[in-house]
Amino acid sequence: MRRGRRHPFRPAALLLGFLASAGAVPAALGQSPATGGEAPATGAGAPAEAAPAAPGAASPEVTPSLDRCLADVAPLTAARGVPAAVVARELDGLSPDLDALAASRHQAEFETPIWEYVDRATKDSRVAAGRAKLAEWAPTLSAIEAAYGVDRHVLVAIWSIESGYGAVLDDPTKVRPVVQALATLACLDERRGPYWRDELVAALQIVAEGGVPAERITGSWAGAMGHTQFMPTTYLRQAVDFDRDGKRDIWHSVPDALASTASYLRALGWPPGEAWGYEAALPEGFDYALADEVTTRPLSEWQARGLRPAGPAPVASPDARARLVLPAGARGPALLLLPGFDAILRYNTSLAYALAVAHLSDRLRGGPDFAHAWPRDDRPLSAEERRDLQAALAARGYDVGGVDGKVGPRTRAAIRAYQASAGRVQDGYADASLLAEIRAGR
Repeated sequence: MRRGRRHPFRPAALLLGFLASAGAVPAALGQSPATGGEAPATGAGAPAEAAPAAPGAASPEVTPSLDRCLADVAPLTAARGVPAAVVARELDGLSPDLDALAASRHQAEFETPIWEYVDRATKDSRVAAGRAKLAEWAPTLSAIEAAYGVDRHVLVAIWSIESGYGAVLDDPTKVRPVVQALATLACLDERRGPYWRDELVAALQIVAEGGVPAERITGSWAGAMGHTQFMPTTYLRQAVDFDRDGKRDIWHSVPDALASTASYLRALGWPPGEAWGYEAALPEGFDYALADEVTTRPLSEWQARGLRPAGPAPVASPDARARLVLPAGARGPALLLLPGFDAILRYNTSLAYALAVAHLSDRLRGGPDFAHAWPRDDRPLSAEERRDLQAALAARGYDVGGVDGKVGPRTRAAIRAYQASAGRVQDGYADASLLAEIRAGR
Protein backbone atom coordinates (compact mmCIF):
# COMPACT_ATOMS: atom_id res chain seq x y z
CA MET A 1 0.00 0.00 0.00
CA ARG A 2 1.42 3.36 -0.96
CA ARG A 3 2.30 5.83 1.80
CA GLY A 4 -0.33 8.43 2.59
CA ARG A 5 -3.39 6.21 2.24
CA ARG A 6 -5.70 5.52 5.18
CA HIS A 7 -3.73 3.18 7.33
CA PRO A 8 -1.98 3.65 10.68
CA PHE A 9 0.13 6.78 10.23
CA ARG A 10 3.85 6.26 10.69
CA PRO A 11 5.31 9.51 12.02
CA ALA A 12 8.58 10.70 10.56
CA ALA A 13 11.00 13.37 11.69
CA LEU A 14 10.54 16.69 9.96
CA LEU A 15 13.00 17.89 7.36
CA LEU A 16 13.58 21.49 8.37
CA GLY A 17 16.59 21.95 6.18
CA PHE A 18 19.80 20.18 7.05
CA LEU A 19 20.90 22.88 9.47
CA ALA A 20 17.55 22.97 11.19
CA SER A 21 17.78 19.29 12.00
CA ALA A 22 20.87 20.24 13.99
CA GLY A 23 18.94 22.90 15.88
CA ALA A 24 20.14 25.84 13.85
CA VAL A 25 16.94 27.44 12.61
CA PRO A 26 17.22 31.22 13.13
CA ALA A 27 14.38 33.48 14.12
CA ALA A 28 13.05 35.98 11.61
CA LEU A 29 15.63 38.50 10.54
CA GLY A 30 14.29 39.44 7.12
CA GLN A 31 11.11 40.76 5.63
CA SER A 32 8.20 38.67 4.44
CA PRO A 33 9.11 35.89 2.01
CA ALA A 34 7.95 36.18 -1.56
CA THR A 35 5.57 33.36 -0.75
CA GLY A 36 3.68 35.54 1.71
CA GLY A 37 5.08 34.25 5.00
CA GLU A 38 6.61 36.23 7.80
CA ALA A 39 9.75 34.42 8.83
CA PRO A 40 12.80 32.76 7.36
CA ALA A 41 12.32 29.88 5.05
CA THR A 42 14.34 26.84 4.26
CA GLY A 43 14.55 26.38 0.55
CA ALA A 44 13.63 28.17 -2.64
CA GLY A 45 10.28 29.81 -2.14
CA ALA A 46 9.60 27.85 1.04
CA PRO A 47 7.59 29.26 3.93
CA ALA A 48 8.81 29.68 7.47
CA GLU A 49 10.20 26.50 8.96
CA ALA A 50 9.37 25.34 12.45
CA ALA A 51 10.78 23.02 15.03
CA PRO A 52 9.53 19.43 15.11
CA ALA A 53 6.28 18.85 16.94
CA ALA A 54 4.91 15.78 18.63
CA PRO A 55 3.36 13.36 16.11
CA GLY A 56 -0.18 12.14 16.31
CA ALA A 57 -2.78 10.00 14.61
CA ALA A 58 -5.60 11.48 12.57
CA SER A 59 -8.61 12.35 14.72
CA PRO A 60 -12.16 11.48 13.62
CA GLU A 61 -12.85 15.21 13.14
CA VAL A 62 -9.83 15.83 10.89
CA THR A 63 -10.42 13.16 8.25
CA PRO A 64 -13.89 14.31 7.04
CA SER A 65 -12.64 17.89 6.92
CA LEU A 66 -9.72 16.78 4.77
CA ASP A 67 -12.03 14.82 2.47
CA ARG A 68 -14.37 17.78 1.95
CA CYS A 69 -11.51 20.15 1.25
CA LEU A 70 -9.76 17.86 -1.22
CA ALA A 71 -12.97 17.52 -3.18
CA ASP A 72 -12.85 21.30 -3.63
CA VAL A 73 -9.29 21.10 -5.02
CA ALA A 74 -10.42 19.27 -8.17
CA PRO A 75 -11.57 22.41 -10.06
CA LEU A 76 -8.20 24.06 -9.37
CA THR A 77 -6.29 21.10 -10.76
CA ALA A 78 -8.52 20.90 -13.83
CA ALA A 79 -7.87 24.57 -14.57
CA ARG A 80 -4.13 23.81 -14.65
CA GLY A 81 -4.46 20.77 -16.85
CA VAL A 82 -3.90 18.03 -14.28
CA PRO A 83 -5.72 14.88 -15.45
CA ALA A 84 -8.61 13.79 -13.21
CA ALA A 85 -7.08 10.33 -12.98
CA VAL A 86 -3.90 11.77 -11.45
CA VAL A 87 -5.90 13.78 -8.93
CA ALA A 88 -7.99 10.76 -7.95
CA ARG A 89 -4.94 8.51 -7.62
CA GLU A 90 -3.05 10.98 -5.44
CA LEU A 91 -5.83 12.43 -3.27
CA ASP A 92 -8.61 9.85 -2.88
CA GLY A 93 -8.43 8.29 0.58
CA LEU A 94 -5.41 10.37 1.59
CA SER A 95 -4.68 10.47 5.30
CA PRO A 96 -3.51 13.72 6.94
CA ASP A 97 0.10 14.34 7.87
CA LEU A 98 -0.40 15.71 11.36
CA ASP A 99 3.32 16.22 11.91
CA ALA A 100 3.33 18.71 9.02
CA LEU A 101 0.27 20.46 10.43
CA ALA A 102 1.82 20.72 13.90
CA ALA A 103 5.07 22.06 12.44
CA SER A 104 3.20 24.77 10.54
CA ARG A 105 1.69 26.00 13.80
CA HIS A 106 4.84 25.95 15.91
CA GLN A 107 6.75 29.11 16.73
CA ALA A 108 10.03 28.92 18.59
CA GLU A 109 10.17 30.94 21.79
CA PHE A 110 13.87 31.80 21.47
CA GLU A 111 15.81 32.70 18.36
CA THR A 112 19.17 31.25 17.49
CA PRO A 113 21.81 34.00 17.43
CA ILE A 114 22.90 34.68 13.90
CA TRP A 115 26.51 33.83 14.70
CA GLU A 116 25.54 30.35 15.91
CA TYR A 117 23.65 29.70 12.68
CA VAL A 118 26.61 30.90 10.60
CA ASP A 119 29.05 28.89 12.74
CA ARG A 120 27.15 25.67 12.11
CA ALA A 121 26.85 26.37 8.42
CA THR A 122 30.58 26.99 8.03
CA LYS A 123 32.14 24.46 10.37
CA ASP A 124 35.29 22.79 9.08
CA SER A 125 33.62 19.50 8.15
CA ARG A 126 31.13 21.30 5.91
CA VAL A 127 33.87 23.32 4.26
CA ALA A 128 35.94 20.18 3.61
CA ALA A 129 32.94 18.32 2.21
CA GLY A 130 32.05 21.28 0.02
CA ARG A 131 35.54 21.53 -1.42
CA ALA A 132 35.36 17.82 -2.24
CA LYS A 133 32.05 18.41 -4.04
CA LEU A 134 33.58 21.33 -5.94
CA ALA A 135 36.30 19.00 -7.20
CA GLU A 136 33.92 16.11 -7.92
CA TRP A 137 31.50 18.22 -9.94
CA ALA A 138 33.98 20.70 -11.43
CA PRO A 139 33.09 20.13 -15.12
CA THR A 140 29.36 20.37 -14.38
CA LEU A 141 29.82 23.51 -12.30
CA SER A 142 31.91 25.10 -15.05
CA ALA A 143 29.12 24.43 -17.52
CA ILE A 144 26.52 25.87 -15.12
CA GLU A 145 28.59 29.00 -14.56
CA ALA A 146 28.94 29.44 -18.31
CA ALA A 147 25.19 29.03 -18.80
CA TYR A 148 23.90 31.17 -15.93
CA GLY A 149 26.78 33.31 -14.62
CA VAL A 150 26.20 32.27 -11.00
CA ASP A 151 29.21 31.63 -8.74
CA ARG A 152 29.75 27.90 -8.23
CA HIS A 153 30.74 28.44 -4.61
CA VAL A 154 27.36 30.01 -3.86
CA LEU A 155 25.59 27.06 -5.50
CA VAL A 156 27.53 24.52 -3.47
CA ALA A 157 26.97 26.54 -0.28
CA ILE A 158 23.20 26.44 -0.86
CA TRP A 159 23.43 22.71 -1.54
CA SER A 160 25.23 22.23 1.78
CA ILE A 161 22.78 24.22 3.88
CA GLU A 162 19.63 22.88 2.26
CA SER A 163 20.35 19.15 2.26
CA GLY A 164 23.87 18.47 3.51
CA TYR A 165 25.00 17.91 -0.11
CA GLY A 166 22.00 15.62 -0.61
CA ALA A 167 22.66 13.47 2.46
CA VAL A 168 19.11 13.78 3.83
CA LEU A 169 17.22 13.02 0.64
CA ASP A 170 17.25 9.24 1.00
CA ASP A 171 16.68 9.27 4.75
CA PRO A 172 13.08 8.18 5.43
CA THR A 173 13.22 9.81 8.84
CA LYS A 174 13.90 13.17 7.26
CA VAL A 175 11.67 13.28 4.18
CA ARG A 176 7.95 12.73 3.59
CA PRO A 177 5.55 12.52 0.63
CA VAL A 178 5.09 16.07 -0.61
CA VAL A 179 1.53 15.66 -1.88
CA GLN A 180 0.36 14.30 1.48
CA ALA A 181 2.03 17.09 3.46
CA LEU A 182 0.74 19.85 1.17
CA ALA A 183 -2.77 18.40 1.04
CA THR A 184 -2.87 18.45 4.83
CA LEU A 185 -1.67 22.04 5.02
CA ALA A 186 -3.94 23.18 2.18
CA CYS A 187 -6.99 21.90 4.03
CA LEU A 188 -6.18 22.24 7.72
CA ASP A 189 -3.90 25.26 8.06
CA GLU A 190 -6.51 28.02 8.14
CA ARG A 191 -3.95 30.83 8.22
CA ARG A 192 -2.26 30.05 4.90
CA GLY A 193 -4.68 27.74 3.13
CA PRO A 194 -4.63 29.54 -0.26
CA TYR A 195 -0.83 29.45 -0.38
CA TRP A 196 -0.71 25.74 0.42
CA ARG A 197 -3.44 24.95 -2.12
CA ASP A 198 -1.40 26.66 -4.82
CA GLU A 199 1.63 24.56 -3.90
CA LEU A 200 -0.47 21.38 -3.75
CA VAL A 201 -1.83 21.94 -7.25
CA ALA A 202 1.72 22.61 -8.45
CA ALA A 203 2.88 19.34 -6.86
CA LEU A 204 0.10 17.50 -8.70
CA GLN A 205 1.26 19.16 -11.93
CA ILE A 206 4.74 17.74 -11.28
CA VAL A 207 3.24 14.29 -10.76
CA ALA A 208 1.28 14.67 -13.99
CA GLU A 209 4.45 15.55 -15.91
CA GLY A 210 5.60 12.01 -15.26
CA GLY A 211 9.30 12.76 -15.31
CA VAL A 212 9.76 11.65 -11.70
CA PRO A 213 7.68 8.83 -10.15
CA ALA A 214 5.13 10.14 -7.66
CA GLU A 215 6.55 8.09 -4.79
CA ARG A 216 9.93 9.78 -5.29
CA ILE A 217 8.51 13.31 -5.00
CA THR A 218 9.46 13.80 -1.38
CA GLY A 219 10.51 16.76 0.71
CA SER A 220 10.07 18.71 3.94
CA TRP A 221 6.89 19.15 5.95
CA ALA A 222 6.38 22.37 3.96
CA GLY A 223 6.82 20.71 0.57
CA ALA A 224 10.37 21.91 -0.16
CA MET A 225 11.97 19.37 -2.49
CA GLY A 226 15.26 18.05 -3.73
CA HIS A 227 18.92 18.85 -3.23
CA THR A 228 18.28 22.58 -2.90
CA GLN A 229 14.71 22.50 -1.56
CA PHE A 230 12.50 23.94 -4.28
CA MET A 231 8.83 24.53 -3.59
CA PRO A 232 6.59 23.01 -6.30
CA THR A 233 5.69 26.38 -7.85
CA THR A 234 9.38 27.27 -8.03
CA TYR A 235 10.11 23.90 -9.62
CA LEU A 236 7.54 24.50 -12.35
CA ARG A 237 9.04 27.92 -13.14
CA GLN A 238 12.75 27.31 -12.77
CA ALA A 239 13.74 23.62 -12.75
CA VAL A 240 15.84 22.61 -15.76
CA ASP A 241 16.93 19.35 -17.37
CA PHE A 242 20.63 20.13 -17.40
CA ASP A 243 21.83 16.55 -17.91
CA ARG A 244 19.43 16.24 -20.90
CA ASP A 245 17.91 12.92 -19.92
CA GLY A 246 14.38 14.18 -20.51
CA LYS A 247 13.57 14.76 -16.81
CA ARG A 248 13.84 17.75 -14.48
CA ASP A 249 15.00 15.62 -11.57
CA ILE A 250 16.15 17.79 -8.66
CA TRP A 251 16.04 14.78 -6.30
CA HIS A 252 18.47 12.40 -8.01
CA SER A 253 20.38 14.47 -10.59
CA VAL A 254 22.98 16.80 -9.12
CA PRO A 255 23.42 18.62 -12.47
CA ASP A 256 19.67 19.27 -12.69
CA ALA A 257 19.49 20.44 -9.06
CA LEU A 258 22.44 22.82 -9.20
CA ALA A 259 21.57 24.20 -12.62
CA SER A 260 17.97 24.75 -11.48
CA THR A 261 19.31 26.67 -8.48
CA ALA A 262 21.48 28.79 -10.76
CA SER A 263 18.51 29.38 -13.05
CA TYR A 264 16.44 30.56 -10.10
CA LEU A 265 19.14 32.82 -8.65
CA ARG A 266 19.63 34.41 -12.06
CA ALA A 267 15.88 35.03 -12.27
CA LEU A 268 16.04 36.57 -8.79
CA GLY A 269 18.57 39.12 -9.96
CA TRP A 270 22.02 37.56 -9.57
CA PRO A 271 24.40 39.73 -11.63
CA PRO A 272 26.46 37.40 -13.87
CA GLY A 273 30.05 37.06 -12.77
CA GLU A 274 29.67 39.21 -9.64
CA ALA A 275 30.02 38.50 -5.92
CA TRP A 276 27.65 38.85 -2.96
CA GLY A 277 29.70 41.55 -1.19
CA TYR A 278 32.26 41.54 1.61
CA GLU A 279 32.99 42.37 5.23
CA ALA A 280 34.00 46.00 5.75
CA ALA A 281 36.22 47.66 8.32
CA LEU A 282 34.62 50.87 9.60
CA PRO A 283 36.61 54.02 10.41
CA GLU A 284 36.77 55.60 13.86
CA GLY A 285 33.79 57.84 14.52
CA PHE A 286 31.67 56.19 11.84
CA ASP A 287 28.05 57.34 11.68
CA TYR A 288 26.14 54.10 12.25
CA ALA A 289 22.92 55.71 11.05
CA LEU A 290 24.29 55.15 7.54
CA ALA A 291 23.93 51.39 8.10
CA ASP A 292 20.17 51.51 7.59
CA GLU A 293 20.16 48.26 5.54
CA VAL A 294 18.09 49.99 2.84
CA THR A 295 20.06 52.87 1.30
CA THR A 296 22.46 51.83 -1.45
CA ARG A 297 25.53 53.87 -2.37
CA PRO A 298 28.31 53.31 -4.92
CA LEU A 299 31.29 51.49 -3.49
CA SER A 300 33.36 54.55 -4.32
CA GLU A 301 31.18 56.61 -1.94
CA TRP A 302 31.52 54.04 0.85
CA GLN A 303 35.27 54.09 0.32
CA ALA A 304 35.27 57.89 0.47
CA ARG A 305 33.55 57.60 3.85
CA GLY A 306 36.48 55.51 5.10
CA LEU A 307 35.19 51.95 4.65
CA ARG A 308 37.79 49.39 3.60
CA PRO A 309 37.67 45.63 3.04
CA ALA A 310 38.23 43.80 6.33
CA GLY A 311 39.81 40.91 4.44
CA PRO A 312 39.98 39.62 0.88
CA ALA A 313 37.45 41.48 -1.24
CA PRO A 314 36.03 40.54 -4.64
CA VAL A 315 36.84 42.62 -7.66
CA ALA A 316 33.92 45.01 -8.05
CA SER A 317 33.29 48.17 -10.01
CA PRO A 318 33.55 51.40 -7.97
CA ASP A 319 30.12 52.20 -9.39
CA ALA A 320 28.53 49.03 -8.01
CA ARG A 321 25.90 49.92 -5.44
CA ALA A 322 25.98 48.37 -1.99
CA ARG A 323 24.11 48.75 1.28
CA LEU A 324 25.67 48.51 4.71
CA VAL A 325 24.21 46.02 7.19
CA LEU A 326 25.15 45.30 10.81
CA PRO A 327 23.58 41.90 11.60
CA ALA A 328 24.61 42.08 15.28
CA GLY A 329 24.82 45.82 15.75
CA ALA A 330 27.89 47.97 16.19
CA ARG A 331 29.73 45.24 18.14
CA GLY A 332 29.59 42.70 15.28
CA PRO A 333 30.82 42.47 11.68
CA ALA A 334 29.80 45.12 9.16
CA LEU A 335 28.81 43.92 5.70
CA LEU A 336 28.69 45.73 2.37
CA LEU A 337 26.05 43.86 0.39
CA LEU A 338 25.98 43.90 -3.40
CA PRO A 339 22.99 42.85 -5.56
CA GLY A 340 24.12 39.21 -5.50
CA PHE A 341 23.34 39.04 -1.79
CA ASP A 342 19.84 40.30 -2.46
CA ALA A 343 19.33 37.44 -4.90
CA ILE A 344 20.25 34.97 -2.14
CA LEU A 345 17.91 36.80 0.21
CA ARG A 346 15.07 36.42 -2.29
CA TYR A 347 15.85 32.70 -2.53
CA ASN A 348 15.30 32.49 1.22
CA THR A 349 14.27 35.62 3.08
CA SER A 350 16.24 35.02 6.26
CA LEU A 351 19.23 37.28 6.75
CA ALA A 352 20.90 34.53 8.78
CA TYR A 353 20.43 32.04 5.94
CA ALA A 354 21.69 34.43 3.27
CA LEU A 355 24.74 35.35 5.34
CA ALA A 356 25.48 31.68 5.99
CA VAL A 357 25.38 30.97 2.26
CA ALA A 358 27.56 33.98 1.49
CA HIS A 359 30.17 33.23 4.15
CA LEU A 360 30.27 29.51 3.37
CA SER A 361 30.85 30.36 -0.29
CA ASP A 362 33.84 32.47 0.74
CA ARG A 363 35.20 29.68 2.94
CA LEU A 364 34.81 27.17 0.10
CA ARG A 365 37.01 29.33 -2.14
CA GLY A 366 39.65 29.53 0.61
CA GLY A 367 38.65 32.74 2.37
CA PRO A 368 39.08 33.37 6.12
CA ASP A 369 36.57 33.71 8.92
CA PHE A 370 35.11 37.12 9.77
CA ALA A 371 37.73 39.63 10.83
CA HIS A 372 35.48 41.28 13.43
CA ALA A 373 34.24 39.13 16.29
CA TRP A 374 30.55 38.55 17.01
CA PRO A 375 29.10 39.71 20.36
CA ARG A 376 28.82 36.16 21.62
CA ASP A 377 28.02 37.23 25.17
CA ASP A 378 24.70 38.72 24.04
CA ARG A 379 21.54 36.97 25.18
CA PRO A 380 18.86 36.64 22.48
CA LEU A 381 15.52 38.18 23.37
CA SER A 382 12.64 35.76 23.76
CA ALA A 383 9.54 36.10 21.58
CA GLU A 384 7.71 37.72 24.50
CA GLU A 385 10.56 40.17 25.04
CA ARG A 386 10.61 41.07 21.36
CA ARG A 387 6.89 41.77 21.49
CA ASP A 388 7.39 43.86 24.62
CA LEU A 389 10.09 45.87 22.86
CA GLN A 390 7.88 46.48 19.84
CA ALA A 391 4.91 47.44 22.02
CA ALA A 392 7.02 49.89 24.03
CA LEU A 393 8.40 51.51 20.87
CA ALA A 394 4.93 51.70 19.33
CA ALA A 395 3.60 53.34 22.51
CA ARG A 396 6.26 56.02 22.04
CA GLY A 397 5.05 56.66 18.50
CA TYR A 398 7.57 54.63 16.53
CA ASP A 399 6.39 52.54 13.57
CA VAL A 400 7.47 48.96 14.25
CA GLY A 401 5.32 47.41 11.55
CA GLY A 402 3.20 45.43 14.00
CA VAL A 403 3.72 43.81 17.39
CA ASP A 404 4.48 40.27 16.24
CA GLY A 405 7.74 39.36 17.97
CA LYS A 406 9.65 39.44 14.68
CA VAL A 407 12.41 42.05 14.57
CA GLY A 408 12.54 42.95 10.89
CA PRO A 409 13.66 46.07 9.01
CA ARG A 410 10.78 48.27 10.20
CA THR A 411 11.36 47.39 13.84
CA ARG A 412 15.09 48.00 13.44
CA ALA A 413 14.33 51.37 11.81
CA ALA A 414 12.18 52.21 14.83
CA ILE A 415 15.02 51.19 17.13
CA ARG A 416 17.43 53.46 15.26
CA ALA A 417 14.98 56.36 15.59
CA TYR A 418 14.69 55.73 19.32
CA GLN A 419 18.48 55.43 19.65
CA ALA A 420 18.90 58.78 17.89
CA SER A 421 16.51 60.46 20.33
CA ALA A 422 18.29 58.86 23.28
CA GLY A 423 21.80 59.74 22.12
CA ARG A 424 22.77 56.10 21.62
CA VAL A 425 24.70 54.51 18.76
CA GLN A 426 22.15 54.11 15.96
CA ASP A 427 22.79 50.49 15.02
CA GLY A 428 19.19 49.23 15.20
CA TYR A 429 20.19 46.26 17.33
CA ALA A 430 17.63 44.73 19.67
CA ASP A 431 19.31 43.41 22.79
CA ALA A 432 18.56 43.01 26.48
CA SER A 433 20.15 46.33 27.47
CA LEU A 434 17.98 48.25 25.01
CA LEU A 435 14.84 46.52 26.27
CA ALA A 436 15.77 47.25 29.89
CA GLU A 437 16.36 50.91 29.09
CA ILE A 438 13.01 51.27 27.32
CA ARG A 439 11.17 49.41 30.07
CA ALA A 440 12.72 51.76 32.61
CA GLY A 441 11.33 54.71 30.67
CA ARG A 442 14.68 56.30 30.01
